[in-house]
Amino acid sequence: MNLVLAQYKASVLSLSRNLSYFIGSIVFPAIFFLFYVPSSVKTTFEANFVMGSFMIFAMMGALFFGFAVGIANDRASPWAVYERTLPASLITRLVSRILSGFTFAISAALVMAVVAHLTTPAHLSLAAWGRLALALVAGAIPISLLGFTIGYFASPKGVVPLAQLFYLPLSFLGGLWAPPQNLPEVVQKISLFTPTRHWGDVVWPAVTNQAWKAQDFLSLAVFTVIFGVLALWGYRRDQGQRFS
Repeated sequence: MNLVLAQYKASVLSLSRNLSYFIGSIVFPAIFFLFYVPSSVKTTFEANFVMGSFMIFAMMGALFFGFAVGIANDRASPWAVYERTLPASLITRLVSRILSGFTFAISAALVMAVVAHLTTPAHLSLAAWGRLALALVAGAIPISLLGFTIGYFASPKGVVPLAQLFYLPLSFLGGLWAPPQNLPEVVQKISLFTPTRHWGDVVWPAVTNQAWKAQDFLSLAVFTVIFGVLALWGYRRDQGQRFS
């Protein structure tokens, strides 16, 4: 446990000192929200819906760039080779990385929630907050694994544009910037095959006091398996290339 906490502390400090990551994951989503949302929502229902969408957007950015960019850079760093000589196991390093990534993702979501409550009529009951937390975690798992996959397959120089290539289109296609029903018809059809759309489909009922559909959680589970297999493949491929 002490090794996990030490690795976690070092990872959090490293990410905190990375100004581009901190601004991109914590500040940018909130600024984006302030530019486009407060003047366009009038009711609590609309405000809650948009807040849920942008909390997904904020968490996804933190997870994507925390995991994808972090892993890709670590793969090219001599420190990663040195770490293999230390007593910390793979599980220790993995757990600390996940904890640090989720620390920033949760922070990004909380900042977004505060901004939404200060600038819109957004309001959730205690029960709704509980459902929202569960929904956010359910969608964060496959997105995290997608970030791991990108990190293991991308080069350090190519990982940022590749992560952007997934992050921004998935946000748009998933209906995070505009409700799915307001998207062009062809985009609505594509949207149904994205993890962000199904993440939204479990978050939006939580913030608008509607019933969940089991199929949306099942869809997230399918994406979790797919991205988990790809991440494991990428990890073994990388280990084989560097240490065999």
